[in-house]
Amino acid sequence: MASGGGGRGAAAALWSEVNRCGQNGDFARALKSVNKILQISKDDVTALQCKVVCLIQNGSFKEALGVINTHTKVLTSDIIAFEKAYCEYRLNRIENALKTIQSASQQTDKLKELYGQVLYRLERYDDCLAAYRDLIRNSQDEYEEERKTNLSAVVAAQSTWEKVMPEDLGLREATYELCYNSACALIGQGKLNEAMKKLQKAEELCRQSLSEDSDQNVFDSKKKVKLTNAEGVEHKLSKKQLQAIEFNKALLAMYTNQADQCRKLSASLQSQSPEHLLPVLIQAAQLCREKQHAKAVGLLQDFADQHPANAAEIKLTMAQLKIAQGSVTKACMILRSIEELQHKPGMVSALVTMYSHEEDIDSAIEVFTQAIQWYQQFQPKSPVHLSLIREAANFKLKHGRKKEAISDLEELWKQNPKDVHTLAQLISAYSLVDPEKAKVLSKHLPSSDTMSLKVDVDALENSHGATYVRKKAGKLTGDNQQKEPKLPKNYDPKVTPDPERWLPMRERSYYRGRKKGKKKDQVGKGTQGSTTTGSSELDASRTASSPPTSPRPGSAAAVSATSNVIPPRHQKPAGAPATKKKQQQKKKKGAKGGW
Repeated sequence: MASGGGGRGAAAALWSEVNRCGQNGDFARALKSVNKILQISKDDVTALQCKVVCLIQNGSFKEALGVINTHTKVLTSDIIAFEKAYCEYRLNRIENALKTIQSASQQTDKLKELYGQVLYRLERYDDCLAAYRDLIRNSQDEYEEERKTNLSAVVAAQSTWEKVMPEDLGLREATYELCYNSACALIGQGKLNEAMKKLQKAEELCRQSLSEDSDQNVFDSKKKVKLTNAEGVEHKLSKKQLQAIEFNKALLAMYTNQADQCRKLSASLQSQSPEHLLPVLIQAAQLCREKQHAKAVGLLQDFADQHPANAAEIKLTMAQLKIAQGSVTKACMILRSIEELQHKPGMVSALVTMYSHEEDIDSAIEVFTQAIQWYQQFQPKSPVHLSLIREAANFKLKHGRKKEAISDLEELWKQNPKDVHTLAQLISAYSLVDPEKAKVLSKHLPSSDTMSLKVDVDALENSHGATYVRKKAGKLTGDNQQKEPKLPKNYDPKVTPDPERWLPMRERSYYRGRKKGKKKDQVGKGTQGSTTTGSSELDASRTASSPPTSPRPGSAAAVSATSNVIPPRHQKPAGAPATKKKQQQKKKKGAKGGW
């Protein structure tokens, strides 16, 4: 009896310890006490349940599932269904978890919650949506916000992966999770601008939320990557999400100057997805950081040859690299090889601009011609077609190619005979090529009567914007008539005024110039080789102050945004006297360490 009583007393103390540790969240210590209880009573159902819970809380899902399978006679499905299904879910045995849930005799709220998670992992979004609607409708507890978040995640997944138009759930986006899910749904619809605003709002809400709970900067990229390495994360994400994480790891390695790691990760990604653009772009970017531009271009060219379907984006990157190297003509050749983009207005604009900077007007006109021919064949008289003709005509006129602009102007005038501006341009072009034709066309101009404008000249001259205002003539009164003119100081009526007093001094007949003193010709008085004539031609300050011409693509000024070239305003003049003087003064005072 004493022994039995002692056993019961020890078990009671151990249960008290288990309860206390459970409330404190110390499940490792609670597990030790549970194991001691099971030594006293190996088939204690409550102790076995507690052991499973402690193992789950410690992340030991295999061990927990082993305990359940070992004690199936005691831990029946009615008792341990949720714990068993949860372990299977965390071990990525999703189909087994679904069977365990469906075989349970009683569907508790916990099982329903897990059922929704399982359906989401199985990408059965319609069933998952119905499950969460039922939970929200029939549950009244403090987890309603979490369920709404999960519901919005299902809608976002439908929009992103199944291209289903998401329904408006009427959820108030007061948390960063709801804002994030809403942004994902917008991305699935292709509404990227709206999605960006949602993501910015989600980020701000997340910052506010985390600033209340944590002092750490969770937006640091390295810490983000570490979070993705946690155990079990790979089972919670889709394949595309896992792939995106790997891409980000490679990019992070590149930006943190871990070249070998970057090459290793990007090569692994390329082997897994040979047709994907991002791995080869990351490799090319890493090569550019190592100043191996030619090798980067070669790598991109090989990919474009092997995957012609994805060649457009790769060739755009190649052209960008060529521009950065100053090879603008080669960049134009690469861009013109992208057949599906040759007629696009953006491509035409870029090519014409680049050829213009290279002063290759013929090639620029050829780009216009090819694009116009494409629209003439496939989209004649469309707004883009007519716009390209207009731009081509203006470009040709600007560069003195009036004869070549005539056909474009005639086509535009044919489309709109009332366009006086186009008609004037056409007459101007013909005036140098065929004057008779210009005279014939001039008959189509409106008459001078229809062109005249009713302008009040007096009102115009007296307006605030007029440079000269005509004074209105006033009536002469008695006072005005008697008022004497104002005379200058020291006026002498006996002296005749100088008739040339209104002329500048240099233009007066009696001007003899300035007196020439001793410094007439100081030959030999200045520095050796100095001269007084043509000094403005040798004055560096005059040429430096003249307005610079527009830089060509590929020059230092043009690529300053993508290179390490310091803008001129930030450079210190080499060997400036003032700088040298200050340095000499510092040397006299003696060098001081530190800042």
